[in-house]
Amino acid sequence: MSPIIFHIDVNSAYLSWTAVEQLRNGAAVDLREIPAIIGGDQKSRRGVVLAKSPAAKRYGIRTGEPVANAFRKCPNLAMYPPDHKMYREKSRRLMEYLRTFTKEIEQVSVDECYMDFTGIANRWNSPVDGAAEIKDGIKEQFGFTVNIGISTNKLLAKMASDFEKPDRIHTLYPEEIKEKMWPLPIGELYMAGRSSVETLRKLEINTIGDLAQSDLKLIVLHLKSHGKMLWEFANGIGTSVVQSEPDEAKGIGNSTTLREDASTIEEVRPVFEQLAQSVGARLHKAGKKAGMVSMEIKYYDFRTISHQVQLNKPSNDPEVLQETACSLFLEVWSGEPVRLLGIRTSKLDDEAAPEQLSIFDIEMPEEPDEKHKRLKKAMDEINGRFGEGAVVKASLMEKKRRGDREDEREKL
Repeated sequence: MSPIIFHIDVNSAYLSWTAVEQLRNGAAVDLREIPAIIGGDQKSRRGVVLAKSPAAKRYGIRTGEPVANAFRKCPNLAMYPPDHKMYREKSRRLMEYLRTFTKEIEQVSVDECYMDFTGIANRWNSPVDGAAEIKDGIKEQFGFTVNIGISTNKLLAKMASDFEKPDRIHTLYPEEIKEKMWPLPIGELYMAGRSSVETLRKLEINTIGDLAQSDLKLIVLHLKSHGKMLWEFANGIGTSVVQSEPDEAKGIGNSTTLREDASTIEEVRPVFEQLAQSVGARLHKAGKKAGMVSMEIKYYDFRTISHQVQLNKPSNDPEVLQETACSLFLEVWSGEPVRLLGIRTSKLDDEAAPEQLSIFDIEMPEEPDEKHKRLKKAMDEINGRFGEGAVVKASLMEKKRRGDREDEREKL
């Protein structure tokens, strides 16, 4: 039997949850029925739109755009600040309800999850019937709506749930890909970030179907391993395993929550530099080198995405970690404001382990000379004795001096 995977996504979660809470407290107006947004500051009208009502969408208001722009489009717009504590409670109760159907739930953000429906499918005449019971039960019990996408793997279920909204159920089985997914713009493909989309459009690849039917070698030539993944996604090839329990951490990493959302690569690069310095130092202290580097993004609306790559040679060099993370970031970044960034390393090997060299090693950057090796060793010793950050590169001092991040490091 083929797997049956659901992707369950709350419709305009922040606005819906705020509306439900207001109605519960006696509000006369449902925010979902008027032009309304969540986000920013009411007095200064700063910040970005985190969620919008269908009526606000009709004014051309987009999630992620500046609040000031939204008010120019609709002067009578109602706006409320986010309440993340309340959102976490709504999310917790939703996941508790879903686990009354099956424990095979993988929560991927505050407002979405995957469900492996395979083991309980025989209770209903069809997966759509089961999804309808879950969807209607959520609406009746909690007062908000969800979309449910159904397929044989997580990728296609995710794509299906993004079809027409709100309060809908959509299927996207492999045999439906050509009809339902291929006509969509390439930018709607999961993991197709702004940079990748620009590259693909230059190749006259404008739809998901265009990519699916393209020569894989051409795509890899321009987008490397990320291009291969996008080509596979366009053809419906994706993971089908729902991970109900997180994998045990087997690497070293660090992440930072930004005091202000970053929206340019110029803002992102120094953050990755600091993270790389920290992770590299921890790897060195543990006597390890990493064979795999992954990069994590958490957007302004708490959606999370990660991307990883296998290194040609295991390394704990901060410069290698930084450049790899920046490259991964550019491959998947959607262009939206970023709230958190992280670097994680895995496939660790002993620092003293012999390396397998290849003819391609001649293209690698030259090893630091003895002067720089001694300098790096001295910095490591000082930081090890007096604490991380006692000595930093000059390029990082300006950032630290401004104090623009608060208690930012959280060990993974």
